[in-house]
Amino acid sequence: MPFVTIRVTGGNEAPSVEQKQQLIAGVTKLLVEVLGKNPETTHVIIEEVPMDNWGIAGETTTVRRARSAKS
Repeated sequence: MPFVTIRVTGGNEAPSVEQKQQLIAGVTKLLVEVLGKNPETTHVIIEEVPMDNWGIAGETTTVRRARSAKS
């Protein structure tokens, strides 16, 4: 019974409902094809993390993306 967690940034960058459905379906299909898992017992959780709660190289994602937008 696999459990898969996908973490993405939330807010304006969050995936749409349709994109979330595609992710869930795609990950489930991949586990069926590669590992032979039962899709009925495959759980996929999508967590939206606020950009201020996600850091890379000592900075929040908010700061990094704001700087990139100015470049």
